[in-house]
Amino acid sequence: MNNISKWTTLPGSTSGLGESPFWHPTEQMLYWVDIPGRAIKRANVFMGEVQSWALAEEPGCIAPAKTGGLVIAQRDGIFRAREWGGALELVEHSTHDTATTRFNDGKCDALGRLWAGTMYEPRDQYLGQLLCLDRRAGHAPRYDLKVTEGTIANGLAVSPDNTTIYWANTVDHVVWAWDFDVASGAMSNRRVWQQFPPKPADFAFAADGSHTQRYRGRPDGAAVDSQGNYWVAMFEGQRLCQFDPNGALLQEVLTPALCVTMPCFGGDDLHTLYITTARHNRSAAELAAQPEAGSVFSMRVPVPGLAVNFYED
Repeated sequence: MNNISKWTTLPGSTSGLGESPFWHPTEQMLYWVDIPGRAIKRANVFMGEVQSWALAEEPGCIAPAKTGGLVIAQRDGIFRAREWGGALELVEHSTHDTATTRFNDGKCDALGRLWAGTMYEPRDQYLGQLLCLDRRAGHAPRYDLKVTEGTIANGLAVSPDNTTIYWANTVDHVVWAWDFDVASGAMSNRRVWQQFPPKPADFAFAADGSHTQRYRGRPDGAAVDSQGNYWVAMFEGQRLCQFDPNGALLQEVLTPALCVTMPCFGGDDLHTLYITTARHNRSAAELAAQPEAGSVFSMRVPVPGLAVNFYED
C-alpha cells in the first residue's frame, strides 16, 4: 500500500463532505461541491485561492457546460447556471421524494448527457436510482430512468472506449458493470464487477492506523484513467483502489483521511490525481488524528486520466 506522504493538501479546501470534483481544462480550475455545506467550490490550485458559492439546497453533483457555466443536480432538481455565482435556471424537477432522497454522484458522458444518481437517506430500502438527462440541441428532451435497486448511488464511470459503464451501491459494497452503447445510452448485461467485504460490526477508527488493516471501506466516487483502469474511493477505508479493466486489483493507495469520497484527474497533462474527503459527522478522535479531513488532496500519477466531459444544451 502506498505511503500517505505522497499526497499534497490544497490549502483552504476544507468541506464537510467534498464530492464531484472535476478539472476545468480551459479555466485551469478545480471544482467540487460540499454537500452538507450547500456550496460549490473552485480553486486556482497554482495560486492556492479557493472560492465558495452558497446554494439553498444540497448539490449532489456538478459538471461543466459546453457553452459556459455549470449544470447542477440539487435535492429538488437539476439546474443550469450560466456563470459562476449566477442565477439558477430549472432544467428538470426531481422525480424523487425530496423529503427522503437527494441527488448524489453524477457526471456527463461523451455525448454531453448528464447521468446522476440518487441517495435514499433512510438507507433501509432500495429506492436509489440512476437517471440520464439529455438536453442536446436537435434531440427530443429526455429524462430517462436507467437503473433502480440502489440506495446510495456512487461509482459512476465509463470506459475510455465508451463500451462499459460502472455504477456502485455503496451500502451493499458492490460495483456493477454493464455493456454500454454510448449512441443510444442503452445499458445491458449487468454483472457484479467488484464485491467488497462488509464493514465489521465493531469497526472503529484507531489513532495508530490499525483500522486500515481491518476494513477496506465501501465504494464511493470513481474515475477511469486513459488505460481504462477504474479508481474508486473507499469511504471509511482510507484508500483508493485501482482496478484494471478486467477487474484485477492493481494497487491500493492509502489516503490522508479515513473518508475519501471521489477522485478525478487534472492539471495540463491530467497526471495529477485529486481526491475529495469528508469530515461531516466524524468522531472527535478521528478529527483529532486527521485534522485535514474534508480537504482536497493531490498526488502525481504515471498514467493520465481522461478529460472531463461537458454538458451540452
